[in-house]
Amino acid sequence: MVVIRLARSGAKRRPFFNIVAADSRNRRDGRFIERVGFYNPVAAAHEKGLVIDSERLAYWKQNGAQLSPTVERLVKQGAKAAA
Repeated sequence: MVVIRLARSGAKRRPFFNIVAADSRNRRDGRFIERVGFYNPVAAAHEKGLVIDSERLAYWKQNGAQLSPTVERLVKQGAKAAA
């Protein structure tokens, strides 16, 4: 099953997360199919904190991909910010 989840990268105490579509059997930071966006929880005021490619997200959801609870929360948060 394909799941859309966060993959952590970045330095120690400076997290950065890629939002990826991956096979659910792969490790969190392991192999993934496609990068759908990113989330930077420690972004400065002039940096983007959350970027999601909504077309690709809709494509994966249409093809049966499940969103992790955290990604689902971030998508809702991004939709509120865009409105």
